[in-house]
Amino acid sequence: MALIKFTSKGIYCKQGDFYIDPWQPVNLAVTTHGHADHVKWGNKAYLCHDLTKPILDQRLGADLNIQTLPYRKTLTINGVQISLFPAGHVIGSAQVRLEYKGEVCVVSGDYKVEYDGISTEFEPVKCHTFVSESTFGLPIYKWAPQEKIFSQIKDWIADNHDKNKTSVLVAYSLGKAQRLINGLDGYSDIYVHNSIANLNEGFIRAGVKIPETIRITPETKKEQLQKGIVIVPPALAEGRWIKNLTQAATGVCSGWMQVRASRRWRSADAGFALSDHADWPGLLSAIKATEAEKVFVTHGYTATFSKYLNSIGIDSEEVKTQYGNEEEEEKAEVVQDGIGNVVPGHITDKEETT
Repeated sequence: MALIKFTSKGIYCKQGDFYIDPWQPVNLAVTTHGHADHVKWGNKAYLCHDLTKPILDQRLGADLNIQTLPYRKTLTINGVQISLFPAGHVIGSAQVRLEYKGEVCVVSGDYKVEYDGISTEFEPVKCHTFVSESTFGLPIYKWAPQEKIFSQIKDWIADNHDKNKTSVLVAYSLGKAQRLINGLDGYSDIYVHNSIANLNEGFIRAGVKIPETIRITPETKKEQLQKGIVIVPPALAEGRWIKNLTQAATGVCSGWMQVRASRRWRSADAGFALSDHADWPGLLSAIKATEAEKVFVTHGYTATFSKYLNSIGIDSEEVKTQYGNEEEEEKAEVVQDGIGNVVPGHITDKEETT
């Protein structure tokens, strides 16, 4: 008895008649988290974790039909028991556990197993079927401990200050930015792009403790930024706004930085392998902890990772989905000026091209 099937609209639970992270409009979208590749505008109703609702309200509109569920509480739809468990990916991210007539399936969305200090820590859930991402599903991806990465970032910032350079960190507005803010709290004043400030305010209203930051406005002086830390989304990395800063140094925070030269992506001055996804050991440990009899592998190195799982005795199958392009996340985070240069702006998710 299969609890889920992969359709042209997304992951579908026939027994419950709902979809999980659909990429086309449906009646009910059970949502793992607020990144744009996992949640779309246009569904008639949404079900998500309590802390994902502020993201949906802000990015998709406040008049949506959104029902929330805290971690580990159960909601029954057409006989299917639905519960959410921490995914550790970003604030409010959840694994969706489905149970029907003794069969258990878990759709994990995106996840990471290292606790980041601000997102609820990943919790493995035993199941018969597990749907896993494989964004970094190659053995070369093995993250250094978070403390080491933050030490590298702080050393880089200190060196920039000594050279009178403005330290600009490039990070996704949802997830990575809050992680940086939390990890760099107290080190220096932190200035953030509008999209990050807006999300932070939503989280704070929902009861999440996020360290104080300063919103960047047209009135913000370059001299102020030079003395602090600036965090902006990737779409701003090569815009005129940063180029106009006095002696700006740009550091990209991304798991891809582990294998790419720091200047190769976004013409950055530095790269820090800080990821909100599980690395190779993390993926394997999470999957083994579920004791799943069947693993479906989505977005990432699906073929390689699925083949490896089969080689170690875990029945696995790769599945094509429309997840994984987090670049689309940042198309919504900025607006452009009259001559096509990216400048600080507000979220306009309905203009996304996904």
